[in-house]
Amino acid sequence: MNPPEIEGGWAITADAKLVELSNGDILTPTAKVTPEIIITPSKPKNSLSKDAIRTSLKASTLDGIFATIFSNITGGVLLSNFLLELGANATEIGMLTSIPMLVNLLQPVGAHLSELTVSRRNFNLWIYGLARILWLILLLGIGLANWHYIEKRQLITWLLGVVLMSNVFGALGSASWLSWMAFLVPSRLRGRYFGLRNSVISLTNLISVPLAGWAIATWKGGSLTGYGIVLLLGIISGLVSIGFQFFKADVNPQEQKLEFDLEVTELEKPFIPDNSILRDRKFLSFLVYFCFWMFGINLSAPFFSLYMLGSLNIDVRYVTIYSSLSAGSYLLSLMAWGRLSDRIGNRPILMILGIINALTPVLWLFMSGNQLSVWLLLPLIHLLLGGTGAGLDLCTTNLQLGVAPRSRQSQSFALVAAIGGVSGALATTAGGFLVQFTEHSGFVFLFVLSSILRFAALVPLIFVREQ
Repeated sequence: MNPPEIEGGWAITADAKLVELSNGDILTPTAKVTPEIIITPSKPKNSLSKDAIRTSLKASTLDGIFATIFSNITGGVLLSNFLLELGANATEIGMLTSIPMLVNLLQPVGAHLSELTVSRRNFNLWIYGLARILWLILLLGIGLANWHYIEKRQLITWLLGVVLMSNVFGALGSASWLSWMAFLVPSRLRGRYFGLRNSVISLTNLISVPLAGWAIATWKGGSLTGYGIVLLLGIISGLVSIGFQFFKADVNPQEQKLEFDLEVTELEKPFIPDNSILRDRKFLSFLVYFCFWMFGINLSAPFFSLYMLGSLNIDVRYVTIYSSLSAGSYLLSLMAWGRLSDRIGNRPILMILGIINALTPVLWLFMSGNQLSVWLLLPLIHLLLGGTGAGLDLCTTNLQLGVAPRSRQSQSFALVAAIGGVSGALATTAGGFLVQFTEHSGFVFLFVLSSILRFAALVPLIFVREQ
């Protein structure tokens, strides 16, 4: 006997009798139903109303804007420059670069802790609140150094300690935040939404970094005090971004687990991986791709600027202009990649852009310090890097959201971040050794090897099947 069809709030049995469904889940016994008929209730994958989703996505975008201001001030070029002005050595600069990558190893721990809670919002508020309040310690240290209570060299230790602890908390919350967003953003809108959100964040980057740098450089009390004032504004921005999370619909991880269990029929249960996300082949293929891709990218990408400044003797003013061109290309192309990914999928875009991007390290070997390179070739390659980078970043995130097992999303996101972080850190370290000990020929070998590894990373991507 065939199972009944569900139409609205009624079940139509094989003998054409109607059985009313109470709340869409429970059969009201108003008619006789034969024992052979089994109705498996289905719950909607996203039970939020359109207004709740719309409000949550707007709040998430505003959250991203203020979080970006905080991140730019407490990381990147502004923090590196501040550390250099304190007299940091090469080892301390290396620690500043490697800490954010290495702490990703803690993401599986954070994923496990988040799955024990009953509120993604509360978990993220505590984790990211502590991560941002910790920067008040450095602000206090800057004040003490200004008043000559401590030496500048001591402030380096304070800074590295705050960076370590802040990134530890950030790593613990990252998987939970991504799982939260995976629930809030409907799958059919992911390309367009994240394209828009990333575009706004890129625009915030373009505006906030130069303004903050100008404020630090021109502050009458000196760059130490100037960075302290800018840091205070950054901490306030970070706390404001957390405030916007109150307007995002909350998610209970325990209910998510229950919903997944209800959606699994008896026929499907034998095929559900038992306690191991690594038994999911499409996710495992994505993990292998991401690991090799991160290694191939980080093996050469951090050294492109060094290659221009050192080997090609390009003026630093031109290098900053090229960086702006790359950022502008990234910003302008994001929305287009988002709309295209919603139409044709993420994997085809990753394959095409991956091939183009894999060729770019070899293209660097054709650059020189002549006028043709300075005014045409170098601007073109930066525009290419920005445009392809936008599509790769966006589609990688969307593909990850699509292939992660729904029953263990947080753990999946954490594992990807942990392996990707370690892979990137190892690649950067290996690239540094190659450049340091082989001088100019090191760049040739480094760029060619990076190109080969990027091509190799695309092979497991062939076996990834997105929904």
